[in-house]
Amino acid sequence: MSHNDNTNNRQVVKGKQKMTPSEAFVETLVANDVTDMFGIMGSAFMDAMDIFAPAGIRLIPVVHEQGAAHMADGYARVSGRHGVVIGQNGPGISNCVTGIAAAYWAHSPVVMITPETGTTGIGLGGFQECNQLPMFQEFTKYQGHVTHPSRMAEYTGRCFERAMSEIGPTQLNIPRDYFYGEIEAEIPEPRRIDRGPGGAQSLDEAAALLAEAKFPVIVSGGGVVMADAVEECKALAERLGAPVVNSYQHNDSFPASHPQWCGPLGYQGSKAGMKLIAQADVVLALGTRLGPFGTLPQHGMDYWPKDAKIIQVDADHKMLGLVKKISVGICGDAKAAAVELSQRLESRNLVCDATKDERLATLKAEKEAWEAELDEWTHERDPFSLDAIDEAKDEKPFSGGEYLHPRQVLRELEKAMPEDVMVSTDIGNINSVAHSYLRFDKPRSFFAPMSFGNCGYALPTIIGAKTAAPHRPAIAYAGDGAWGMSLMETMTAVRHGIPVTAVVFHNRQWGAEKKNQVDFYNRRFVAGELDNESFAEIGRAMGAEGITVDRLEDVGPALKKAVDMQMNEGKTCIIEIMCTRELGDPFRRDALKKPVRMLEKYQDYV
Repeated sequence: MSHNDNTNNRQVVKGKQKMTPSEAFVETLVANDVTDMFGIMGSAFMDAMDIFAPAGIRLIPVVHEQGAAHMADGYARVSGRHGVVIGQNGPGISNCVTGIAAAYWAHSPVVMITPETGTTGIGLGGFQECNQLPMFQEFTKYQGHVTHPSRMAEYTGRCFERAMSEIGPTQLNIPRDYFYGEIEAEIPEPRRIDRGPGGAQSLDEAAALLAEAKFPVIVSGGGVVMADAVEECKALAERLGAPVVNSYQHNDSFPASHPQWCGPLGYQGSKAGMKLIAQADVVLALGTRLGPFGTLPQHGMDYWPKDAKIIQVDADHKMLGLVKKISVGICGDAKAAAVELSQRLESRNLVCDATKDERLATLKAEKEAWEAELDEWTHERDPFSLDAIDEAKDEKPFSGGEYLHPRQVLRELEKAMPEDVMVSTDIGNINSVAHSYLRFDKPRSFFAPMSFGNCGYALPTIIGAKTAAPHRPAIAYAGDGAWGMSLMETMTAVRHGIPVTAVVFHNRQWGAEKKNQVDFYNRRFVAGELDNESFAEIGRAMGAEGITVDRLEDVGPALKKAVDMQMNEGKTCIIEIMCTRELGDPFRRDALKKPVRMLEKYQDYV
């Protein structure tokens, strides 16, 4: 019987009754509204997998389990509910660690199901045996280990509850022999925590600070997306007349079409946003941990306001004041807190009311200046990039056209973006420069690898997002280095009819790290150069469509054609864009030092 024949068979058994642990496990998945899972089949959980289909659950087989974890992450971030990943004990599970780490820093409610060695063989060094709990302890909010078959439903339900209440990944570890037998069980009903706005005293203190603020600025973070709080953030911003900046890699946390939107902070962010927050006397950090990488100096500006009073709202009290010194910390839901603050300010006279028009004019001028700079900033201007541009004039890509400037390409892609688009970016130099060009009008639209910063993120994550929201255009950005870590998941998209569009920036190098060799190691390039075949051709060999772009005027039409194929023909397409080797600013100038050599044989390596 096919999965489609059973999609309506979603009634959970009620009351305590006899069943197998496999049935208790699967019924608890159904109770938690699981319809899709990502992974690779394995004997360790085959008894349960055998009844996924009649339960209305689709297991989507991937090419590599890291991809499965990223797909679960993308699925969770778009849908706002659980993403689920499963694999064979041992190597299937260890392959997922990187993906779960990325989900942890994205605060995604991913449930990692890890069948493990049977209880009678633990400690004997048997086939595919390993201790699976320690490898995930840094990257999970809760680890449930099924201690007896009779507790299968209990632990399964708890892992799903904790993923939502703790806002992050959980692990469900199950000895493989515990899927078998006969137990009496009751399937637990899912419970969800109703989050409040925070303490009345802290809300009153925050409202008092905002009422006295002369130049308030709002940082809208990932918590605004997760709490579905964009409208409430808008209302608060409009009451204050405050500029709103996105926190790092959360470009979808405030609509770009809103006149008070000023773009993202952090690496390769918006100069307008940075210049405006530098003027703030009060900053409302709404739903953000104010991570260190998202507030670092950029574009030569140490923009974080040193003397401003900071109000931080976060659902996790451990984040309050952790990175930046704060004046008020509110442990609460971003949406509920924004509502409470708006109510407290509604009928109050605010100091900033007198300068609202003046501040909005300043905001508008800074945004216009930044947009004009982006229009004019067609290529990088550092000496290495200028040399790379000159070299590109003398060589032709294998496609016969010309190498394109990455910034021009990103601007053209921005102009061609479809409505309601979802975009994932990988880590790397061009992908980071893209932060200045990616604008969204609705939340749950932008997915980046966040603080973990792993390569191979973009393609599988957008496949997971597309699975959760098949009606939305789905686009992945990746450099050629990162693309090599995940391109095989093109086969997953093709095999299972999950059409996506991938934009691969083919610049023949590991750009982010190579930039450090330019700045600190006198252009001594070790392991940074990549010699690649055509990624469009490789895509076609995997059953996708492929387009190679080597003319600037073809960038927008290529994206539109690929998205049309995705939405109307159900086709995955790889757009390969031939780029020069020019490089944007480095990730971390502060994290490297000029080399010192003491041994005579290395004296030239400075």
